[in-house]
Amino acid sequence: MSTVVRPRLGALRWIVLALLVIAADQFSKWLIVTRLQLFERHDWLPVLEITRLHNLGAAFSFLSDAGGWQFYLFVGLALLVSGGILIALLRSPTAGPSLLNIGLALILGGALGNVIDRVMRGYVVDFIHVHWETSWYFPAFNVADSAITLGALCMVLDAIIEARKKPATGAGDA
Repeated sequence: MSTVVRPRLGALRWIVLALLVIAADQFSKWLIVTRLQLFERHDWLPVLEITRLHNLGAAFSFLSDAGGWQFYLFVGLALLVSGGILIALLRSPTAGPSLLNIGLALILGGALGNVIDRVMRGYVVDFIHVHWETSWYFPAFNVADSAITLGALCMVLDAIIEARKKPATGAGDA
């Protein structure tokens, strides 16, 4: 019985991490929505401004002007991926720290953070705006987007580490 319970208890730490990402994301968006008007901006650093923007699309405002059907696509896709990630975390045999599980938890929290926005507001609140002088602007993003990106990097790093652990097989090996 402990072999069945242990992975689920081990997964609890990853679910807590995902919940912390959701909480940080929603709190930061609440701060922005309650303190800034749409398009209002404040320079924090020479390369960073906080700007309240509403994103109807996906990353980089992809499909933001598609007419509304994209809402259902993005919510459905995020919930489907989140369900798969949750199942993977619950089935994960890793009891200790794992880059793969950290990455999955960050992606789960980020995806659900943005889904909450879409369902509650009809759009995602973006507010972190990185730029170089006035000639180059990176698309605005939020805490959820940052968690998804960091989670993907953790998964890539995990894959590289795991690939290096495997013995190299030569062409002459059978």
